[in-house]
Amino acid sequence: MKIINDKKEAIEELKRISTRTNSDNVNNRINKIVEEILQEVKFYGDIAVEKYTKKFDGFDPCPMQVKRDEIKNAWDELDNNLKHSLVAAHKRIQKFHEKEIPQSFTIKGEYGDTVQRRWRPVKKAGIYIPGGRAAYPSTVLMNAIPAKVAGVEEIIMVSPGNKEGKINKTVLAAAHLSGINKVFRIGGAQAIGALAFGTNQINKVDVISGPGNIYVTTAKKLIYGSTGIDSLAGPSEILIIADETAQSTHIASDLLAQAEHDPLASSILLTTSKKQAKEVLQELYKKIDDHPRKEICMQSIKNWGLVVICEDYESCIELSNNFAPEHLEILTKDSKKILARIDNAGAIFLGKWTPEAVGDYLAGPNHTLPTSGNSRFSGSLGVETFMKNTSIIEFNEESLKVNSLDIINLAKSEGLYSHANSVEIRFED
Repeated sequence: MKIINDKKEAIEELKRISTRTNSDNVNNRINKIVEEILQEVKFYGDIAVEKYTKKFDGFDPCPMQVKRDEIKNAWDELDNNLKHSLVAAHKRIQKFHEKEIPQSFTIKGEYGDTVQRRWRPVKKAGIYIPGGRAAYPSTVLMNAIPAKVAGVEEIIMVSPGNKEGKINKTVLAAAHLSGINKVFRIGGAQAIGALAFGTNQINKVDVISGPGNIYVTTAKKLIYGSTGIDSLAGPSEILIIADETAQSTHIASDLLAQAEHDPLASSILLTTSKKQAKEVLQELYKKIDDHPRKEICMQSIKNWGLVVICEDYESCIELSNNFAPEHLEILTKDSKKILARIDNAGAIFLGKWTPEAVGDYLAGPNHTLPTSGNSRFSGSLGVETFMKNTSIIEFNEESLKVNSLDIINLAKSEGLYSHANSVEIRFED
């Protein structure tokens, strides 16, 4: 893990980390593979989905759909303590997302005209729940709850099975708790294709949400336009701003909590204390030594980990805003003062009692967040992801007459004379 105390060098290193999945050679190769998969799924449906599931995941997915009894049994057989935890998380997440419901509104004009914005949910949504290195029941809650709150009629969940073709039981239990009864044991680009185009077994959806590997993300990028998506999520990342008041063992634990996700995950510390920087590294390697996911943590820390010793808070804030992290922890004496200066971050965690894991599982706000600097222009998955708005405009004779000259002038200024005439003709009589 690099330690840097030069600001210019830190800027370059943060840029390298932010663009770690942007290799043209790799992206072109993956694009080609995913395009081929999507085309086959589009034309051959379930046959192509089965073919690629056997090829990449190593099991025959027939039948693809998980039986409803199996979903319910997963909940019934779940450990009571874990049930309680899932219910507690569900309540908090639902309560938060209910506050996100966008409001329709109407504005009445002086002459009787009205303009409205009306919000409606999409009819069908697909949620992708990753498998692979770990099981993510929390991701089920974070995707299903805002869709349910939005009022989506049909939610279809896809998730890759293990070598035996089984989806993790806690993931299925979370699906049951969230009211999802259509679950398919498929993953990868082929699952995104099935949701986007529809097959005999899987209905075409209007929006697809949920994180996945680079093949899943590429598939979402390629089908966008024919189907809506939440975002293009890259590898996860955390940036911590700390000073001498923060405990080094806490910082080390929080950095490792990110590193254990994935070899491409990034863990970054910006600190004003040289002493702390050294202590954090010592603690970090102590904790990694007997970590169950040691190999993943080591790859992440070695390639994408970074400690920057900053001259002052100003430098920390500037570097953080430039990097625009997915997760930002502020562990300083006056965290609120720094918070006021933060412009770009997916989610912000304040103080020693708010490790990022609180947001991952239970706080309430969504944990599906913009990565790779995208928090400069986007935010978290939410209820609006599963909704669309429509403008409704109604003028009467008087209101059109009063505004007609301005409409005609603007239309003619753009050389669109039929636009102008469509107003003029209404008053010729």
